[in-house]
Amino acid sequence: MASKGLRKVVAMSDTSFDVSVGQGAPGKKRWSLLRIGGRFWSWVWFILGAIYFLVPLFATLRHSLRMERDVLGFKAYERAFEDPSFLETFLLSNALAVATIICSAILIVPTAYWIRLRLPQARRIAEFITLLPFVIPAIILVFGLIRTYSTHFTIPFTDIELFQPLTTTKFGTYALITAGYMVLAMPYMYRSVDTGMRVVDIRTLTEAAQSLGAGWFTIITQVILPNVRSALLSGALLTFAIVVGEVTLASFLGVDAFGPYLFLIGQHKAYEPAALSFVTFLLTWIAMGMIQFVTGGQGQATGAH
Repeated sequence: MASKGLRKVVAMSDTSFDVSVGQGAPGKKRWSLLRIGGRFWSWVWFILGAIYFLVPLFATLRHSLRMERDVLGFKAYERAFEDPSFLETFLLSNALAVATIICSAILIVPTAYWIRLRLPQARRIAEFITLLPFVIPAIILVFGLIRTYSTHFTIPFTDIELFQPLTTTKFGTYALITAGYMVLAMPYMYRSVDTGMRVVDIRTLTEAAQSLGAGWFTIITQVILPNVRSALLSGALLTFAIVVGEVTLASFLGVDAFGPYLFLIGQHKAYEPAALSFVTFLLTWIAMGMIQFVTGGQGQATGAH
């Protein structure tokens, strides 16, 4: 009896195995078809996205090379680089971009770190504040800055003057436009830094540093910053791209930056703006390559730890 029962169990298991195999084969085939279809559509969307970005770039390059009739040459690039205003405005925009990146890092890195460590309930408020530049246009921002900082600032109900109007001096104007650029770049810089801190165990690193006697300044500069270097550089790249191509703030504040210069020559010339636009695009990609080269192994190292 026991042997008969064992045979029945084995027979039932073999039958169920055959049924599962019979049902599993179509399922595997269907799954393989879904994977092939997913890869196909992934390539389709990738190719469409590449066409969307590369065709205008190619058209810009082709237009910049046709300054001389029936000849492809770099005449437009030569004339653009010969203009002394090009180098002056480009260097000024680079300097403003560097100042904006440094000031943004000083403001955002400790703020994001403190919110992650001690004030997680304030994260929604911080995200809402950093999204305001998407809602408030740059034209409103610049008029607000001019309205506020173009007059003498005194303590209310007194005649005590705190500081002179910022728009009357070159240094004050540069400080004002840097603050405006910080506001425009805040969503990108904050979210990049916050994403970088999300993948790092901030609390454990802080406790380990404090156990070794490190202060807050040492923790932020020597422990937190190296771990969010990649995210900080990504935000810096976006900030650089915003500052170099920004027009509204620089135009209304009277700053001879690269954005207004490019807009101005676009009103009078046809080929030089295309050449400068292509050069700016190449510089941005070179900066992205440098960031990838500098931080290429950081993600693997972080994941390994």
